[in-house]
Amino acid sequence: MLVTLLEQGLWRHPGAQVLQDVMPWFQDPLMFPGSLDRMRFENGSMDLFADDAPLSQLFRVTRGSRADRPVDLPWLDAERAVFIAVNRDPGDDVALALDYRTDLADPRVVASDFWTNPSQCSWRLVAPTFTQLLTVLGLTDRARAGIDRNRSVHTAGSRHRGQPAASRPCPVTGHG
Repeated sequence: MLVTLLEQGLWRHPGAQVLQDVMPWFQDPLMFPGSLDRMRFENGSMDLFADDAPLSQLFRVTRGSRADRPVDLPWLDAERAVFIAVNRDPGDDVALALDYRTDLADPRVVASDFWTNPSQCSWRLVAPTFTQLLTVLGLTDRARAGIDRNRSVHTAGSRHRGQPAASRPCPVTGHG
């Protein structure tokens, strides 16, 4: 659904009050990337955080494939997450992310929290599913309409034809 929203120009900032209602602890302004290329660019920092030990500890971002036990909140698994909104102001280093550890088709949504403990980030639940976040943002019907249109257009000759959605690489990060 996110790719559809990006393609249709519908993935936009919903307004400060809407975000405040959804994430009352969140204090810094967010920027919603308006294109797949911009979203890919913004997600590059997640690899940086996960692969540098001090940054990994500060931002609580790691790689599940390297962990000796399952990675769960308040940590983010860089291999199973996608930033969907990031800090508007340089240096704030905050984000909203899809967390695919719960569901590949409709992941939960989490956000960084540096305000509860300013010395270390914690990832907190925003919505149990991306669909629920879209409902709060008023985008559910438009996203579903776009998906239905895209299915009818891309069904014939799709390069992913016959391949289950769960095995396709993420269009943002390239992770499988």
